[in-house]
Amino acid sequence: MKRLLLALLLPSLGILIASLAAGEWLTRPARVLIGPPPAGLNAQAVRIPYGDGQQVSGWFLPGRAGEGAVLLHGVRGNRLQMLERARWLQREGMGSLAVDLPSHGESSGERITFGRREALGVQAAQGWLRERLPGERLGAIGVSLGGASLLFAERRPELDALVLESVYPTITDAVKDRLTARLGPAGAWAAPLLLLQVPLRLGFSVQELRPLQAISTVRAPLVVASGTDDRSTRWVETEQLFAAAPEPKLLWPVPGAGHVDLHDFDTPGYRARLLPWLQSHLRKAPG
Repeated sequence: MKRLLLALLLPSLGILIASLAAGEWLTRPARVLIGPPPAGLNAQAVRIPYGDGQQVSGWFLPGRAGEGAVLLHGVRGNRLQMLERARWLQREGMGSLAVDLPSHGESSGERITFGRREALGVQAAQGWLRERLPGERLGAIGVSLGGASLLFAERRPELDALVLESVYPTITDAVKDRLTARLGPAGAWAAPLLLLQVPLRLGFSVQELRPLQAISTVRAPLVVASGTDDRSTRWVETEQLFAAAPEPKLLWPVPGAGHVDLHDFDTPGYRARLLPWLQSHLRKAPG
């Protein structure tokens, strides 16, 4: 009887320990020392204060007057993830601000919160960019958690163009998808153990992590992009996110791409598709 009880308890205990370790890893800050901009890059290092002693670190790359500017940020990385996008946009005349989200890179923050508190840093970065470039039209590109943080942020005034790449619809979907991709059908059973940790570790409920609901507030022209083979944010979920957004909007499937950097996956295709759209919304007419 004792052996049977141990046989039942030990696997359960192992699953519990593994879920606690995963919860710690997923919310632990992804900090790294980045240093000054690379040699030859026309960029300025910035530290943008917000809240109670918090700050967002980034690089500002100036563009040409009237071409607009773009706020860039991704997930579990830092501004280096957006560097090639920033270089490309600068060559095309657009300014950009590539930032480390809160709890990423050189920015402050105690926990990764899947976009909810990162939104405060995004708001500060938006405000800084508007003050630096008064009169310019402003867009943003957010990847995965970075896109969620854009949706949770107060965009006042609203952006002139918004690109969301590989954004999860709800944290429940995100956790189930990722665990199922790694563990198979057992992942759906393990998901509740991770979701139960959200209020304990982060201080708010899973109901506050629903980009599917937040996207209804967008009033900017919108692109929703994702890979058709993405197992972390399944294509049907991207379609649901897109359906919840108001017009004007554009759905952009990237054939064969998983949960990867879409710019790196197909750089020529990415640029050919996105540049005319950004220019149409951010560029000011002559005169």
